[in-house]
Amino acid sequence: MRVFVTGATGFVGSAVVRELIEAGHQVAGLARTDEAAAALRAAGAEPRPGSLDDLAGLRDGAAAADGVIHLAFVHDFANFEAANQTDRRAIAALGEALAGSGRPFVITSGTGVLPPGRVGTEEDEPGTHSPRGAAEQVGLSFVERGVRASLVRLPLVHGEGDPGFVATAIGIAREKGVSAYVGDGDHRWSSVHRLDAARLYRLALEEAPTGARLHAVAEEGVPVRDIAGVIGSRLGVPVTAITSGEAYEHFGWLASFVTLDMPASSALTQKLLDWHPARPGLIEDLNAGHYFKG
Repeated sequence: MRVFVTGATGFVGSAVVRELIEAGHQVAGLARTDEAAAALRAAGAEPRPGSLDDLAGLRDGAAAADGVIHLAFVHDFANFEAANQTDRRAIAALGEALAGSGRPFVITSGTGVLPPGRVGTEEDEPGTHSPRGAAEQVGLSFVERGVRASLVRLPLVHGEGDPGFVATAIGIAREKGVSAYVGDGDHRWSSVHRLDAARLYRLALEEAPTGARLHAVAEEGVPVRDIAGVIGSRLGVPVTAITSGEAYEHFGWLASFVTLDMPASSALTQKLLDWHPARPGLIEDLNAGHYFKG
C-alpha cells in the first residue's frame, strides 16, 4: 500500500514510518523543511514538501495514496485552540481527497479528550472540555462519505528521544531544583511506548473497521506522583507536593495537564486488532536512564 503520512518525522510519526516500511508499505511523508525531507529519504520514504497550512498539498498527497495516516499537530499549547483549528482544516482537506474511495484514513486524537476522573474507553465520546474532540467529529464524518475513517487516541507517549510532556517535566525539575506534583499526586496518566503505538497505527491502516475509535494505551493510569518520584530520584532533587494554585507558576503550560486525571483502557482495541503492547512501561522507561542524559 502507498501511504501518505503527515507528521512523518515526529516522535511518533518516525516510528510509524519505520513500522510501515518494514511491513512492506511504501511511504510518502509530509516534509515542512529540508531537514525533514532528508530524514525521510534516509528512512526509505519519499518526502512531499508542504505543511498543515498547505491544504492543496495535503489534498494532492492524499489523492495519490492508497491510505492516509494523519499524525501532524502544531504543538503550541499556548495557542491550543488555534492549533486545533489548523488540525481540523487539515483533516477536512485530507478527507475530501479520499471521499468516495473506500480508502483508509487514520486520524489522531488523544485520551485527554475523554471525560476526566474515570477510566475512559473506546466507546466514550469526547468531552466538551477539550477542543481536540472536534477533530474526531470531523474525521469520522467522512465515514458517511465513503472513507474507511478511524481514529487513534494517544495517551502520554514515551520512549527514547521523547520531546514531550515527560521531557518537559524533567526540564522544569532541573531548572527549579524540585520535582513537583499537584495535591496528593493521584492524577493518573495513561501511557504507551512509541513503538507499541506505531504498530497500532499500522494495524489501524490495514485492518480497522470503518468508524473505529482505538486507544493506543499500554498502561491505564500511572500516578503523576510516581512519575515525579522517579524524576526526583534520577535528578537527585526533592519531590514535593504543591497546591493547584501554585501549579501554573511552577509548570507553565504543562499545569493544565498535570492536574488532569486521565486514565484510559484499550481492552476493546486489543481485542479488535489483536494488538498487545509489549514494550517497557513508563516508570521502567524512566528508570532506563535515557531521559536523563545530557
